[in-house]
Parts: sequence; structure tokens; C-alpha cells
Amino acid sequence: MTTYSLNAPAKINLWLRVLGRREDGFHALETRLAPLTLCDRLTLRADAGLASGNIGFECDDPTVPGDESNLVLKAVRALEKTTGPLPGMRFSLTKRIPHGAGLGGGSSDAAAALRLVRAAFCPEVEEAVLFDAAAAVGSDVPFFLLGGMADASGRGEIVTSVPPTEAKADHGSVAPLPRVLLIKLPFGVATPWAYKQWRNSLEVPGLPYASQSTPWGELRNDLERPVFEKYPVLGLLKARLLNAPGVTAALMSGSGSTVFALLEEDADTGPILHAVEDEAGEEYLSFDTRISSAQEPVGIS
Repeated sequence: MTTYSLNAPAKINLWLRVLGRREDGFHALETRLAPLTLCDRLTLRADAGLASGNIGFECDDPTVPGDESNLVLKAVRALEKTTGPLPGMRFSLTKRIPHGAGLGGGSSDAAAALRLVRAAFCPEVEEAVLFDAAAAVGSDVPFFLLGGMADASGRGEIVTSVPPTEAKADHGSVAPLPRVLLIKLPFGVATPWAYKQWRNSLEVPGLPYASQSTPWGELRNDLERPVFEKYPVLGLLKARLLNAPGVTAALMSGSGSTVFALLEEDADTGPILHAVEDEAGEEYLSFDTRISSAQEPVGIS
């Protein structure tokens, strides 16, 4: 039986600017997204034992829903609006990207599902059809279809590739894609809540919000304002990271609760993690990863 597989990368927002509420209820935004080498792994097999239009789903994380609320299944259903019912299939997801973290794990899994389904069942489907299905599932999903670093606007569904060569080091050469340290505290932040609170939120005195200049853009996240107001530990964590050795910049990703640090290439994460524990305690997840520059092809075995 042929198996199709694909890594589904996490992402960080190198900047996120909220422009205001739109008539459709979403918020207009401008953001730069960067995929990471931290990935989930999604596999797909056709299953003759399932009737056309039926989808099986399993995951090694029991907290991930396996019903039609799952974004993987939603992505297939969105595509079926163009293709019609697809053959019976089974997905298996190995989960490494944490939930409620602002890292786009569910959206990335959905984009991977679209690519796998096209490879397995409908290779004639055009890219534009996949992007329409992706936009119907969620604002970040088109970004993960595109691959590589990208700028997004609208509600996040309008994406434009950013060549890595645009990032320049101090001496004028192309800046290498940096190491990234992710710190996820043991709670999530609901994205709709963060956007809803944005307009009336205030900066907490003493916490860092200022833009940070880097070769990859001016790092700033407008959603830090409402999130830090409710969860000041995230702002304190960001401040600790900014003062840690080997850290060149730090920011909350998306609506949180992950805070990331851009690292010098030879940075020792030991002292950085000690600083994290001093501020936030020992209950956290950390990932030493890197911004990724390319989208991998679908694996077939």
C-alpha cells in the first residue's frame, strides 16, 4: 500500500501588526511568517475498506480531536467542494508542535493534508484550488502551502514569498537563517480572545514592547499588548530572554503563549534556560530549532 508523508513545520511571526477590525469580523493585519525545522509528521494512505468520502484519523497525542473539527479533516472537506468526494483515506499524525502556542501547528497540518491528498488522488488539481481550500480552513493555512518565509496581509490569507536573500548582515552579505529558541509555558492563549482584546488593551509599565531591528525585519507584535496585560509572566519572560547571553532578539509568536529568542549561532542555551526557570519555573517546553528556507517534497513509499 502506497504511503504519502510530509513534515508540517511550525512557524513564528517575526512581526505582527494589527490594523483594525474588518466588516467580516476578522482583523486586518500585516505579518511576516517564518517556517521552522520543528515539525509535525503527517502520513496518508488510501483505504479501500472505507467508503468514498470517509476519512480515518489517528494521532499519538490523545488531546488532538479526530472528528470533523480537526483542521486536517476540514482541509479535505474544503478541497472536496471542488473535487467531489475523494476515495476513503486514513491520516496518521505524529505531533511535536504544542497546542495553543502561536506556532501554527494545526494550520500547518491542514496545509500538509492538502498537499498529500493532491499527490495521492488528484494531481491535476491546480495550485489556486489548493489555496482557495486553504483560505477556507484558516488564515495561516495558505502560508504553509507557499513554503519558506512570507509576508501576509488581509486576515492572513494573502501571502507573498520573501526571498532569504533579502536579509542582509552588517557587512552586506546575505544573513544566514538564525537559530530559534522556543519557550512554551504550560497554558495556551485563545487567538480570537487576543484579537478581541487588542483595541482596548494597554501596555504594562516596565515590560518590553519596542521594535527590535534585525536582518529579517523590525520585530514587533501588537498582540503582546493584550496578552501581556492578562499574562504578565510572558512579558517578564521576554525581558529575561532579551537580557540573556547569546540572544539577539525576543518576541511572542502570534497570539502566544510561545515566546521565542533569535540566537547567535554558537549560543549556549544552558544559561538561557536557567534564566527562563528563574522567571517562569520549571514547567515549560523548549525547542532549539531554526528558521527553514525551503519546502520539502511529498515523500512516497
